[in-house]
Amino acid sequence: MSNQTAQPLSHQVPIAVVIPAFNVENKIESVIQKIPSYINHIIVVNDASRDTTRKIVESINKPNLYLINHQKNQGVGGAMISGYTKATELGAEIIVKIDGDGQMDARKIPDLINPIIEKQADYTKGNRFLHSTQLLKMPFLRRIGNWNLTFLVKSASGYWPIFDPANGFTAIHVNAWNALEKKQIAKDFFFETSMLIALRKISAVVKDIQIPAIYNDEDSSLRISNILLTFPARLLSGFLKRIYFQYFLYNFSFASLAFILGPVFILFGFVWGGWYWHQSSLSGIPATTGTVLIAVLPIILGTQLLLQGIAIDIDSTPSNCIHPDLIDNNNPLE
Repeated sequence: MSNQTAQPLSHQVPIAVVIPAFNVENKIESVIQKIPSYINHIIVVNDASRDTTRKIVESINKPNLYLINHQKNQGVGGAMISGYTKATELGAEIIVKIDGDGQMDARKIPDLINPIIEKQADYTKGNRFLHSTQLLKMPFLRRIGNWNLTFLVKSASGYWPIFDPANGFTAIHVNAWNALEKKQIAKDFFFETSMLIALRKISAVVKDIQIPAIYNDEDSSLRISNILLTFPARLLSGFLKRIYFQYFLYNFSFASLAFILGPVFILFGFVWGGWYWHQSSLSGIPATTGTVLIAVLPIILGTQLLLQGIAIDIDSTPSNCIHPDLIDNNNPLE
């Protein structure tokens, strides 16, 4: 495998990097200085840091560096909304998110933005699980949290091919960002997941990119306790809203029937079977074969319907980008 650093396919595309920063005084200067020269705008959002992050950023002499200061901490999502808004005002067509803690290798930016330039994706994100060597360096608890979170996010967002949903190294085309309902974007650590749910609503194409993370002495802000206590309810809400919009409000298909009849049949089977099991335990008389079949068959049929609905949902993952072609074959960046 080549160790050469990839380059963007075109230098004609205005690119902005947004860096949400909170108490990263030991990392932020290094992160900024490593941003490649072809990046048009570097936007640091100081999210009410209590250390010297703001002073350090203000001392850096870069003409394309912009600093946004929040008076109150708004979370990574709130910082990114401010950054995306500023990048849009500056005319950026592709906006990259890099955290201020030094975990992300800025040399990998072309890997994120090239699929957008090639019109293969509207939104790209890093996937640490595609890189086996670096995966072993990921803290064990973080790996377990990501594995469990991934399946829940797949269901809630409808992006079944994606993995590592909490990965914060992302890029988005400005048209996709402008099309999103901003009120759906979470301002806290649920930000990346809420982005995926919102992107699915506009049928944006999301693509995973193999990009290893850099693990040093930083402390992750994504706690296992936060995942277990808050993510399930929010993911369930996102899932139910997506199914409603995708299969009932905007469309009605066999999958819609499957998502209605499947749970009904399963519920009927369990209620019927539970009732007659209870009656049989009280009377001591075994339930008849017919009674058992009336309980079992709806459960089997309902399960089959739900599986078919899920299969249709997987097949419906968006594949056509919503942004115009950005490739400029006459002006490759050498």
